[in-house]
Amino acid sequence: MTQEQLEISPTDSDTIDSPNSVILFNDNIHSFEEVANQLVKAISCSYERGQEFALEIHTKGKAKVYEGELIDCLKVSSVLEEIGLHTQIET
Repeated sequence: MTQEQLEISPTDSDTIDSPNSVILFNDNIHSFEEVANQLVKAISCSYERGQEFALEIHTKGKAKVYEGELIDCLKVSSVLEEIGLHTQIET
């Protein structure tokens, strides 16, 4: 068991088992390169994958860029928001 698993209370199990997602929204401020570079930093994807996300966000207005436990989604969202990107966490 990891330390993180030991800290989870029984009431947290619904949140942990449910898929949580980070949604990244389009804006007219950041370039494709800025978005791709921040995604590389936030989710450890390749720059090319970051560019694919940036294109999807540009054309559809938003994209699910990460899925996982809530605590990890909060971390990813925080990194993306460091440069003023707009995110939302869906639980």
